Amino acid sequence: MRPRRIASSPHSPLTPCWCGGSRTTSFAAVTCHTPAASAALAQEGHFTTQQALDAGYSSQLLVKYLDNGKITRVRRSVYRLKHFPPGQQEDLVALWLWSERAGVFSYETALMLHELADVLPVRAHLTLPAKWRKRRLRVPEGVVLHYADVPKRDQAWVGAVPITSPARTLADSAADNVSPEFLSSAVRQALARGMVSRAQATPISGAQADT
Repeated sequence: MRPRRIASSPHSPLTPCWCGGSRTTSFAAVTCHTPAASAALAQEGHFTTQQALDAGYSSQLLVKYLDNGKITRVRRSVYRLKHFPPGQQEDLVALWLWSERAGVFSYETALMLHELADVLPVRAHLTLPAKWRKRRLRVPEGVVLHYADVPKRDQAWVGAVPITSPARTLADSAADNVSPEFLSSAVRQALARGMVSRAQATPISGAQADT
């Protein structure tokens, strides 16, 4: 399934609960009476324990929803509305929520989401803030963590998840010694589609030549 197109500018992951409108009545009935529904609607049906608590739902109520099947546990402290329609980046949304919404998808994962690569990465690449390097994290299986501060100007959004901008993605990939052929193809596509300028691409091409 092709990833969603990238938004023209970053957006807040939290939006008001949408009951009715183009949604079906049954769908509205399920979502609008479930913990942290407004957050879940913008996060492909997912929400965290903290988001539920912030919305005024107790831990006991979360347990009740788990028991009656309204929600499912995706991973520790991350839940999904049981009847929410399947999303395009559900696995990535769950990982992003695991990172407390501080992570930004990057490297090969960002290349794929920018549609600059045809090969699905074996592992998800997630960049966390530099200060997180000192944390003792239980890293989810199939995830590669990087540590760096990614400013807002170097971020974009695909659906519900943040990713590094095209220029930042290509620069990171060049520094990570991605295959020259693979990276050259990505740079050409990015230039052809107007995703990066020639000035942004030149240093990346130069870094390739030096490897």
